[in-house]
Amino acid sequence: MAVEYTHEEQLQDAIKTLRETGVRITPQRQAVLQYLIEHHTHPTADEIYKALASQFSNMSVATVYNNLKVFKETGLIKELTYGDAASRFDFDNSNHYHIICSECGKISDFHYPRLDEVESIAEHITSYAVTHHRMEIYGICPECQSKKKK
Repeated sequence: MAVEYTHEEQLQDAIKTLRETGVRITPQRQAVLQYLIEHHTHPTADEIYKALASQFSNMSVATVYNNLKVFKETGLIKELTYGDAASRFDFDNSNHYHIICSECGKISDFHYPRLDEVESIAEHITSYAVTHHRMEIYGICPECQSKKKK
């Protein structure tokens, strides 16, 4: 059975990781990190900025981007890019997949362990040394389905 960590434990583990790599922990950096841990909406940098700007008079969108870059470089987050849309960021680094609403753009996580077999099958068939894979599924989320019915 997987052990669930509280948001506070996740935050403290992430701060420890940052400190171990020589990253200074500023209040803004901690706030961006906490936002990512607490919101599983795969936010954009702009969404994070809008949510936190009122708490920090000296925060800019560039501050948020710089912090996201640091988190990505230390392996704390994943950057999700979908075509021309703004990058979204995911604190959940476990192997999981995303289903994306083609109406509103909402991204939801789902886990399906057997899909990991795709990598070994691809290696076997092609002789590539597979490093990772990414799969996205598109559909219409329950909220958008409800709106269409009305």
